[in-house]
Amino acid sequence: MTKTNQARHPLPYDTYREAIEQETRRFAEAVRDAGPAGAVPSCPDWTLADLTRHVGALQRWFCALLSQRVQEAPRSRDVELGLPENVRDYADWLAAGVPEVATVLRDTDPAAAMWTWGADPHARFWARRMLFETLVHRVDAERSVGRDSGVDPVLAADGVDEFLVNLPHAGLFAPGVTELRGDGEILTFGCTDAGGAAGEEWRVRLEPDGFRPVPDGRNSALAASAAVRGPAADLLLLLYGRRTSREPVFALSGDTALLDHWFAHTAF
Repeated sequence: MTKTNQARHPLPYDTYREAIEQETRRFAEAVRDAGPAGAVPSCPDWTLADLTRHVGALQRWFCALLSQRVQEAPRSRDVELGLPENVRDYADWLAAGVPEVATVLRDTDPAAAMWTWGADPHARFWARRMLFETLVHRVDAERSVGRDSGVDPVLAADGVDEFLVNLPHAGLFAPGVTELRGDGEILTFGCTDAGGAAGEEWRVRLEPDGFRPVPDGRNSALAASAAVRGPAADLLLLLYGRRTSREPVFALSGDTALLDHWFAHTAF
């Protein structure tokens, strides 16, 4: 039986806390002995040092938001980073932030109401967002240094869900999404894994005023205008622009030009 996006619930809160720690340490290990000036092909114009600083800074900013339980959009993203002077120490600096992240997440009520930019105005939004920001960039780092960059399919499927549920709200920093409009076309994204992610499927409808996920059980009989299916980890990286839909791992059907239009306006 197909499980659609609105039937899926986020993973247990502690899963995000534990996975953030694991992903952060794995990222730090990947870049620790690499040249900080090394290129990151999936993030043009960034070096490994830039990527490491980005992840560490965002984690610290997310922690500040959670600690303060902010109720409105902050005017500044400045936080105390404690960044080392030597870029070769960035990996250790990133790893050194793990205990604080774990403490903040452990001390936070995931159901606490607070400002978020996405669909869920609760503290749990930031834990989920922090995980996938870290995970995708961990893949960026590992690929840059020639390491294996596997992703657990259950986490990946949750990442697909997180991406698609929040994407309609991302126009502020991903302006391309505001150009995704239509006349009721439906795009389907499906997982082909065996095991925990098997059968996961998400449907998005393009409408004259924008786009939104199709709720479970509503219009489920409508045929997709276009669809892409593949393993959850590959699907996640495709949505983030780290893969292309024409790779053999993906099965496409329907209006491929519509898919091309979607991917041209959604990667961030």
